[in-house]
Amino acid sequence: MPRDPDTTPCPVPVMAGCRRVAVEHQGPVLVEGPVEVVLEDGTVARSDRFMVAVCTCRRSRTYPWCDTSHRRRERAASPPENRNPE
Repeated sequence: MPRDPDTTPCPVPVMAGCRRVAVEHQGPVLVEGPVEVVLEDGTVARSDRFMVAVCTCRRSRTYPWCDTSHRRRERAASPPENRNPE
């Protein structure tokens, strides 16, 4: 689960004029906005949000923005098997 950048203190100060990027394990890349992302075909996706999640798995329906499609889908637990059949 991504950390909330507003509540998680960072020990390293941000340099003036820099964008902060946080790489999440098995998740999106979090970028302080506003931001423009240049896609492979040359189109530009823009966001004015203060923080954006850029998809790295390409499963997002809103690519290049993450919609949490990277999260593993879990099946409902099946009933336990009877290991001592009669």
